[in-house]
Amino acid sequence: MFVALPFLAMSATPSLVPDDDAQRLYSLRAYDLLPALTEPVFDEFVALTARIFSLPISLISVVEEADVYYPANHGMPGNNQQPRADALCSTAISQAHAVVYHDLALEDESHIPPEALREAESNGLRFYAGALLRLPNQQPLGTLCIIDRQPRDFTPDEQHILELLAALVSQTVVVRHLCRTNPDTGEHQWARLSAELQEEVQALNALVRYLFARRGTQVPVPAEFLSQVESRIHDLQDLLNRYHP
Repeated sequence: MFVALPFLAMSATPSLVPDDDAQRLYSLRAYDLLPALTEPVFDEFVALTARIFSLPISLISVVEEADVYYPANHGMPGNNQQPRADALCSTAISQAHAVVYHDLALEDESHIPPEALREAESNGLRFYAGALLRLPNQQPLGTLCIIDRQPRDFTPDEQHILELLAALVSQTVVVRHLCRTNPDTGEHQWARLSAELQEEVQALNALVRYLFARRGTQVPVPAEFLSQVESRIHDLQDLLNRYHP
């Protein structure tokens, strides 16, 4: 089970490359991450995440040595890769915790590297929140992030749900890896699980659409709405736990 970490305030900008980055990169590559995250189930995850928060953009990022890749992308077509220094996701890796920027136009270089601020401005981005994706050894591989072109409040309840979704993505990556290490039954097991996960995520997406249709879109997302989403996220965790307790 993956444990969500709290969002923390940003301190003075450190290097974007943490001291243990070589170990982090070794762990990342051991899981064959970029091919893994192009599986359809991860597209379902980013679509769901964007819908839950009523935001136009959600991405899964993988922070590699020199570049950041976006193998699952909802809402930013063509944004597949960018230099690490230009990516807001890199700040979460360098800080080793999740980050949230309510209004990027009000941030300064003590919080975000100037290259990343210029890139965000050129793309018209104002809000960013990224929760870390972590491997079992707690090495961060990238983020599950949400983005808006308007400033946005982001409550602790919303932060908690984003962390849970990031943990669910992380757990799915690990279970896929474990399935595929079994040469006899692993591919069949993963295919069955992946299909079941996609169905469940699509069902949760349908529930979110239904709830918004009944109650209207509200920002921030009400706590009672998020509690129903959280219950379904735990059901998805239970599904993955049956394959890897």
